Amino acid sequence: MPKQAGPSTGEQAKQLALGQLREAILRGDMAPAQRLVENELAEQFGVTRASIRAALIDLESQGLVERIRNRGSRVRVVTVEEAVAITECRLVLEGLCAAKAAVAVTDEQVVELTELGTAMTKAVAGGEPLTYSELNHRLHTRIREFSGQLTALELLERLNAQLVRHRFQLALRPGRPQQSLNEHLAMIEAIEARDPQAAEAAVRAHLTSVIEALRD
Repeated sequence: MPKQAGPSTGEQAKQLALGQLREAILRGDMAPAQRLVENELAEQFGVTRASIRAALIDLESQGLVERIRNRGSRVRVVTVEEAVAITECRLVLEGLCAAKAAVAVTDEQVVELTELGTAMTKAVAGGEPLTYSELNHRLHTRIREFSGQLTALELLERLNAQLVRHRFQLALRPGRPQQSLNEHLAMIEAIEARDPQAAEAAVRAHLTSVIEALRD
């Protein structure tokens, strides 16, 4: 990544470093267990080591970075067991969001969900698992946003950030996109029908399937 232009010290510098580091981790540019050397990162982003250190502390609180005693910081490794536990929490919160979205969804939002479902179907048919994974993520995000449940939205953003590596791995597993496509289409259908019970049940069924896939 190129050196960033902007303030080198203070809160703005910390926020700059925080945003760039978080994006790099979420994109997979920084791999699990990769060391995060403060001097190198400060040079890369054009900020002070103090700004980098403050950003790493924030990322640690978000579950994306871990500090190893006497060894500094590294990108946190999320085990399968942790991924399952996180997904169990998602199951409850995303079920709630789906039920609320089914009640609150507008006609324009229904059209958007339909279009996402169509795009996901095309991605699976075209053998584009990474495109499908991105659309999958967008669908879940939009359902959460349509729900209007801001507390759940904030909690889920933190939980989902820790699952990026596992999400990509599942997307690349043979046969997995085809299976999850039907689960996502069922979620869309229930929300479009404005049936909160069916929407919550569809999300719970999908995430139960995700848990089973993680354990395989």
